[in-house]
Amino acid sequence: MTRILLLSDTHGHMDDQILKYVRQADEVWHAGDIGQLSVTDTLGSLKPLRGVYGNIDDHIIQKEFPLDNRFFCEGVDVWMTHIGGYPNKYNVRVRDRIRKNPPKLFICGHSHILKVMWDKKLGLLHMNPGACGKHGFHQMRTMLQFRIDGEDIKDLEIIELGKR
Repeated sequence: MTRILLLSDTHGHMDDQILKYVRQADEVWHAGDIGQLSVTDTLGSLKPLRGVYGNIDDHIIQKEFPLDNRFFCEGVDVWMTHIGGYPNKYNVRVRDRIRKNPPKLFICGHSHILKVMWDKKLGLLHMNPGACGKHGFHQMRTMLQFRIDGEDIKDLEIIELGKR
């Protein structure tokens, strides 16, 4: 069983509230708009880190992280990208690829809106953890934590970090 902390849109922000949950996880996944490498350096010094770059991330961050990160965590096929849309409204860049070869778990950030929903047509779970940074239009800073146990995604929890 793997405990995952999923966050996005830090925009260069890191604090003790975030790090408290990092320490409880087995892995940390960052869905883009990192802002500064110091964010991912801190996360990666504590736990194994997977991530993607977002639309605000400069060429330095783009050298460290891919645009798309497709991998397996235990028995779950995961695809993470920053701008991906959501079921019935996938971004044009990923739309055809996701239809032809859907993962079990599709993760994106960008919107600053926490959203978890099933795509019944493609048989996948979509997750967007919202934004845990302090920059943007969101009111509440959020993250997600969940467990992957073999082929099962379970024990999903919303983490609210307070107002930005």
